[in-house]
Amino acid sequence: MTAGVSESVRREVERVFRRSVKGLEYIATGDPGVGLTPKDTVHSRGTLRLYHYRVRVDEVYRTPILLVMSLVSKPYILDLAPGHSLIEFLLDRGFDVYMIDWGTPRPEDSRLRLEDYALDFIPECVEFVHERSGEPDVSIVGYCMGGLLSALYAALHPDASSGGRLRNLACFTTPVNYEGMGLFRTWTDPSHFDVDRIVDRLGNVPPQVLYASFSALRPASQVAGRVRLWDNMWNDEFVTSYRRLQRWAEDQIPFPGECFRQMTKQLQQQNQLMKGEFRLAGRLVDLSNIRVPFIHVVAEHDHIVPYEAARDLIGMVASEDKQEIMLKGGHVSLVAGGNAVRRLWPRLERWLAGRSV
Repeated sequence: MTAGVSESVRREVERVFRRSVKGLEYIATGDPGVGLTPKDTVHSRGTLRLYHYRVRVDEVYRTPILLVMSLVSKPYILDLAPGHSLIEFLLDRGFDVYMIDWGTPRPEDSRLRLEDYALDFIPECVEFVHERSGEPDVSIVGYCMGGLLSALYAALHPDASSGGRLRNLACFTTPVNYEGMGLFRTWTDPSHFDVDRIVDRLGNVPPQVLYASFSALRPASQVAGRVRLWDNMWNDEFVTSYRRLQRWAEDQIPFPGECFRQMTKQLQQQNQLMKGEFRLAGRLVDLSNIRVPFIHVVAEHDHIVPYEAARDLIGMVASEDKQEIMLKGGHVSLVAGGNAVRRLWPRLERWLAGRSV
């Protein structure tokens, strides 16, 4: 064996050894901390918690921000870690930030419907933000299903006469046309998907059901992710980021049963929101009632909410000041990770800054 080949083999063996040691460290090390930005719980009701994040700078924009998350995902995706937190980013740039944490639903919460969120919980939290901040209006930022809940709230509370206090609305990857939901629509086809039987027997829908459906959208993604992890095992920053995102992806929570039934039948199967037929507590949801400054950010490679499901939202909103932005990335990388730090976060800051004074 020549000296060059021998040295090449030695380096490769050493590399595999180091990677294996790192792999053992990965297995032995506990989960990295998440959701560490200092905050106070300023309101609670059942499992709901309204957080107010502590101001980090002297000069703060007048209009506070209320972050609204999905019902089935933990909110710490927006506060993964110092330097990788949208919330920390907004605080450092002078915004006053609140967030709704829906918590993990209890068995008795299986009765909750979209009416409870859009007509009760969100309006109540908006009022608490108003009272605590002393400001008349609030900017709402909603992610995925949180964007849907925010849009429903905005459509049914368009002005002060209807109890609304909305100044700006930002939605990320928010579905409105459920014909574009691809595999989800096939999965919930009423010819073989009995949502009544599921909810009647289980109450809240277990997170394993939802996680399995997300995984089915890209069955090879977990394998590809582990391959990337193995290839980057000696990159501590990559490994830590991977662990945090993987923890969040697997840390799903049950879906309130009646809300799941309602969304499956009226939105997923019947597409009532897109058809202009969707009602909450007897009130027609008309997204053209939304006239405040509006931005919708979508991801180019979103496999959970494809663009076909989200693209109609911008046309349904009647705001004069409105825009849609498509950014590179997927459903999660749009809001978290290095892609979000470079792309979404600065765009959101610029958009809010001129509309929050």
